[in-house]
Order: sequence, then C-alpha cells, then structure tokens
Amino acid sequence: MEPEKDIDLVKAFIDGDESAFNRLVFMYQKKIYHIARNITGNHLDADEVTQEVLIVMYSKLKDFRFEAGLYTWIYRITYTRAINQVRKNSVRKFFSLDDESAQELTSSGNFVHEYENREKIDRIRTVMDELPVKQREVFTLRNFENLTYEEISSITGKTVGALKANYFHALKKVTELMNENR
Repeated sequence: MEPEKDIDLVKAFIDGDESAFNRLVFMYQKKIYHIARNITGNHLDADEVTQEVLIVMYSKLKDFRFEAGLYTWIYRITYTRAINQVRKNSVRKFFSLDDESAQELTSSGNFVHEYENREKIDRIRTVMDELPVKQREVFTLRNFENLTYEEISSITGKTVGALKANYFHALKKVTELMNENR
C-alpha cells in the first residue's frame, strides 16, 4: 500500500473526513514536538506548543492554500508558537517566576548507558540554552531538522545571509561551550 500524501489527507479533511486529520496528527505530532523542544528547551513548553499547533492546524487547515508544502506550513506555525513561548518564559524569568524543566530519560534499560546519554543530552541542552534565540533557531533547524538555508528562510522570513551569519555565530559559540564543559 502506498503511503498517503499530505495533499490527499488535507483535501480529504477539507471534504469532511475527520480521520484524515487524525492521520496527519500521527504523521506530524512527533516532528512538531521535536521542533518545539529544540526551540523552547524543555518538555513542558514543547508539549504545550505541540497542543497549540494541533489546535491551530485543525482550525486553519480548511483554509490551507497549497502554495507551500504542508510541512513548511506546520513548521512555520510551530516555530512561531515556540518562539512566543520562549518570549513568555523570558518575561516570567525576568519577574522571578518559577519555570521548571522536565527531564526525559532514555529507555535503553542499561543504567550506565542511560546515565551517559542523559549527561550528553543535558550538556547539549545547557549549551543550546546559552544561545540567543535567533542563533538557537537556525542552529536547530540546520542540525536537528536538516533544513537548507532556503527552507529556513521560507519558514522564518529572514534572508539567507542573515541565517548564515546567525548559524556561524551559533556554531562558534556551541563549539566553545562544548569544549568548556568537557
């Protein structure tokens, strides 16, 4: 059986097939979460952003114009919501409100392996948290989502030159911080 295509599922949903939306959620929910997680830096915010994105998708999908790819459209919504969450958290931190991060554990069953993985993940998250938002977003999109500068430009509305500059500074800072934290 051939995998369903985004366009076919969107058209089916627009025509009233609610199960088509459920299949889209199944296809994209993890991707949405990972994008949000990489931008917000913690599980609780990423989970909240994921739920918001799914609600927006449900309410706005009937207006989808097929001018861009569905993934680009979803990514742009996720990106915007995640950046808004980061800004909201910055305001909270400024006013000294508690903002706890949830830690994820790996599920290998091997305690030593889990501990080492958690240490690496924590170190990467710590380093990513040190980056300014603009650098973090381009670094995340290039390295974790494997997007081209052109795709990132389409999502963020920033020029390729600006993205390359932000990526260069992010890469430099990540390298420095990773070397410091050894």
